[in-house]
Amino acid sequence: MQVLDRRAAMAIVPLLRLAFRPFFLAGCVLALLVVPLWLTALQGALGDWQPAGGWLGWHRHELLFGFGLAIIAGFLLTAAQTWTGQPGLSGKPLAALALLWLAARLAWLGSAPWPLLAVLELAFPLALAWLMGRMLWKVRQQRNYPIVLVLLLLAAADGLSVAGLLQGHEGWQRQGVLSGLWLVAAMMSLIGGRVIPFFTQRGLGRVAAVAPWPWLDYLVLVGSALVALLYAAGPALVANTWVGALFLLLAAAHLLRLWRWQDRGLWRVPLLWSLHLAYGWLAMACLGMALWHFGAPLNPSLALHGLTIGAMAGLILAMIARVSLGHTGRALEPPAGMTLAFILLNLACLSRVLLVLWLPVAALWLAGLCWALAFALYVWRYGPMLLRARVDGHPG
Repeated sequence: MQVLDRRAAMAIVPLLRLAFRPFFLAGCVLALLVVPLWLTALQGALGDWQPAGGWLGWHRHELLFGFGLAIIAGFLLTAAQTWTGQPGLSGKPLAALALLWLAARLAWLGSAPWPLLAVLELAFPLALAWLMGRMLWKVRQQRNYPIVLVLLLLAAADGLSVAGLLQGHEGWQRQGVLSGLWLVAAMMSLIGGRVIPFFTQRGLGRVAAVAPWPWLDYLVLVGSALVALLYAAGPALVANTWVGALFLLLAAAHLLRLWRWQDRGLWRVPLLWSLHLAYGWLAMACLGMALWHFGAPLNPSLALHGLTIGAMAGLILAMIARVSLGHTGRALEPPAGMTLAFILLNLACLSRVLLVLWLPVAALWLAGLCWALAFALYVWRYGPMLLRARVDGHPG
């Protein structure tokens, strides 16, 4: 039976053998295209062409529910195989899920009729939540049930954004995206709290990873989820000083975690310092939001771009650079150019969050260029790995 299963797995085209392959590649291609296209539209160079909700709404939505959710899908559906001991999604079912994601992206960009757009857009996160829930339920793996809850909440946030699009309610669209961003922050807190200390321990050959503090893990997860729910509920609940206190508490909790994970040796390893820097941006984003709520003359957009570029995209790039190596049977040594990609993405964040205060137009274009080059380097270096079979001859 095992021989037959192996033969069947090896007969699948490599791109469809595990979810990380199509979703990491497609997500990064989308990331590579979205920002330059948005900047081009911002200059009025695309004429009358408008995606659903306009270019600003498309830019906000696609970087979260297009790019971000694709990477989340690839990571979770691949990790679930390890967590549960069950075969991961592959072959035709994986192809169907990837095509559903692609159809939603094209529908949004092409401003498809609203019934079609809504069905395609919401079907993907709901299908992802169902697939993850089914795998975890089969083995009653309660430890990972919160992941399914976060995925369902992400689907609800996407639903709010779609409802805003259909009703012409820009506020709902924005609320849906902001809620989704802090739900992703919650997932980053959950997954990052597990993998960053573990990867650091393995990467530096330490005896053991830093032992977690459950109360601290619970605090950052629930706190981020609470922020997401407040944003979904509307601006009246968010615009309060006590929300600033919540953000300050989250910033302190994230910094405490980061301090506990520190090891001087990690700064010699690009696959490690990129993870830690990304998590540091998460803490800085929370701190920036806290300062804004306390009345500091700070544009909250700067903190949110620290969250999206530095933390979300930074953690994504660092994670997929490592996961792609391990799951294609390669040594954990990033190919040439990936250290530069990590540097470029952090420069993009610095440019969009700080340099933009002095050179607004130039900083936007510099941030866009650094972002695009960072993901282009991933696609160039890792694309061939994702399209080919594992180098060690194993399926997957």
